[in-house]
Amino acid sequence: MIAIFNKFRIGLSSIYVMLAILTASVTLVSCSKYDELEIQNDFPFEVNVMPVPKDVTNGQTVEIRITIQRKGNYSNTQYFLRYFQFDGQGTLRYYDEPPYLPNDQYQLRTEQFRLYYTSTSSVSQSFDVWISDSFGNEKQISFQFNSSD
Repeated sequence: MIAIFNKFRIGLSSIYVMLAILTASVTLVSCSKYDELEIQNDFPFEVNVMPVPKDVTNGQTVEIRITIQRKGNYSNTQYFLRYFQFDGQGTLRYYDEPPYLPNDQYQLRTEQFRLYYTSTSSVSQSFDVWISDSFGNEKQISFQFNSSD
């Protein structure tokens, strides 16, 4: 009986060694350097615009209300605005600041703001506004006003 027990103990020790080797190899393989924690700080966004009039007269100012809606919240995200007018003439400004220059980039201070477009021509007017964030995401908004002069 003791001989059987000694053979069984020798068999168990080899099983223990194999189990230890298997555990060590699984642990080493699962600790790969490519399994790093990924922190997302690039969140896409949507732009909502309140309706604006279709017709404008020379000298009339139209208020454009815009809201940026984030898909996630990363506190260091900055938003920028630029515009280009390709039909007619007018000026676009932020609240009471000086008018924007076409294709120049301006930083937005808030995610909900108002732009004011003032017509300076008596023909149809069209312009695009691009809103981008500090990670390269960009949304384009097109505006077209018919002259009612």
